[in-house]
Amino acid sequence: MNIELFKKLFEEGSISEESFEKVKNASRTTLFSLHWEVKTLLYLGVMLLSSGLGILIYKNIDTIGHQVILLIIAAISGGCFFYCFKNKKPFSKELIKSPNSFFDYILLLGCLSFLSFVGYLQFQYTVFGTNYGMATFIPMVALFYIAYEFDHLGILAMGITNLAIWMGVSVTPKQLLLNADFNSQTVIYTYLFLGLLLLLAAYLSVYFNFKKHFRFTYQHFGVHLSFISLLAGYFFYYDSGFSFLFMVALFALAFYIYKDAMKHQSFYFLLLVVIYTYIAISTLVVRGLFAMKDDASITLSFMYFIASAIGIIFLLINLNKKIKAV
Repeated sequence: MNIELFKKLFEEGSISEESFEKVKNASRTTLFSLHWEVKTLLYLGVMLLSSGLGILIYKNIDTIGHQVILLIIAAISGGCFFYCFKNKKPFSKELIKSPNSFFDYILLLGCLSFLSFVGYLQFQYTVFGTNYGMATFIPMVALFYIAYEFDHLGILAMGITNLAIWMGVSVTPKQLLLNADFNSQTVIYTYLFLGLLLLLAAYLSVYFNFKKHFRFTYQHFGVHLSFISLLAGYFFYYDSGFSFLFMVALFALAFYIYKDAMKHQSFYFLLLVVIYTYIAISTLVVRGLFAMKDDASITLSFMYFIASAIGIIFLLINLNKKIKAV
């Protein structure tokens, strides 16, 4: 509220003293937004409800029975989807805002219940037999459909995760680094294919102007998977000349992501480019220094990391200024 404007109007006699006092009192008692606090509590509520139901069922499995449990889960999921389909807005390729504050959380609960239902059905009755691919493929298709039908970024991320599970990998970068077996060509190329596929999905979302706000989610997973896979490929073929092809591909990808980040003014993706490119360059530098087989290589390595760390700080500052100037 521009209090100076009202002060000027009061001094000119355009508004009364009583009106001016009301404006001043209103400016002193501005409302405090609880938007994110409420959203966080609602998300926690959905997660706690799902977890609580799971614990309740687990502790009373012998007295409740599997059929009753499946019926309860199906009823919860069906009720949530019935509400969402009844109250949803018409489909649009543009951004669709939720009809009300609770819509997204009811939809999320419905999806979590659906995944629990399919997983429980397969675990207890093996309805898909030993074809575990179908047990993950069906939820994946359903989640992607729901994400686009209801315009939900959280469910899109769940769909991407199920796509990764269906392909036999884990999409979370932390789990990728901790648990994946990179001594396998199959795993490396699977990760790389999935990462590039997600980057392609991000590009097509903008190119065809079809849910282009999904671009960030696709690109977020795609960037991590692609860069980590290329680094893994380099180390896998470390002793052969083929390893440097992975580095060339990594720098080409870094250039593409850099141009895209500047275009969309995304400092987050610029930061990822800097981090992964720095890791790649440092790998090459250290490899070259230790190839010297000299005691000086250790000293030079320490000097490199100190100097490069300072350089990275200045680079990020300049990139931040540059992206704001675009």
